[in-house]
Amino acid sequence: PSPADFVPRICERLGLSHATVKRAVQIAEKARELGVSGGRDPAGLAAAAVYLAAQLSGEHRVQKLVAKAAGVTEVTVRNNYKRVAEALGLSPPVLRH
Repeated sequence: PSPADFVPRICERLGLSHATVKRAVQIAEKARELGVSGGRDPAGLAAAAVYLAAQLSGEHRVQKLVAKAAGVTEVTVRNNYKRVAEALGLSPPVLRH
């Protein structure tokens, strides 16, 4: 399965808007196109995409909640988030969230 397949379920559990779901799917797909791997579990990359999309959309969720919703660890979210943000060329202020 693709990381994008996990995004809607994670977003639903977090109560995120449809716009954020769409943005997270786009982030997950773009990250895969750029060669970012989620490791052994595609849910880790999906969680990172959701976390990043939520931050960019102003629907802030802490990594702990995103990790729980995705069934991964906070460390997985954090590590994947950094790789995705860097691959997408996002500025350091986004990385501080």
